[in-house]
Amino acid sequence: MRLPILPRYALGLAVMALLPSQASALQGGILKTLPQGVYQCALPGDAAGAAWLPVEGMDFTILNASSYQADTGRGTYLLKGDKLVFTRGPLKGTRLQRQGEYTLRSLDQDGSLGAIRCVRLGPAV
Repeated sequence: MRLPILPRYALGLAVMALLPSQASALQGGILKTLPQGVYQCALPGDAAGAAWLPVEGMDFTILNASSYQADTGRGTYLLKGDKLVFTRGPLKGTRLQRQGEYTLRSLDQDGSLGAIRCVRLGPAV
């Protein structure tokens, strides 16, 4: 028994609607945004000195619509799954991995976790 044309057409549309979501999941997940606010980036310190060592030029403020403000200008970022990449502006090319709601960690060229941690300090002033 063959399905009438309309149900076959609807079935085809339903299958096609599922394909983009599966493809995006395979490529790192859905697009997201970070909580707005000021983020400070630092290297871990040691017990004999400061608990952390701020990294000059890495601090940023997350604004709205996937945009950020750094010391030397504005730019945009892309957060896909837990991977963040700054796509324009002064931090262009910097890659971070989300470690929690308010914490990010740098990614080295090979994709392994780096030492720099960026933590949200609070809302933008």
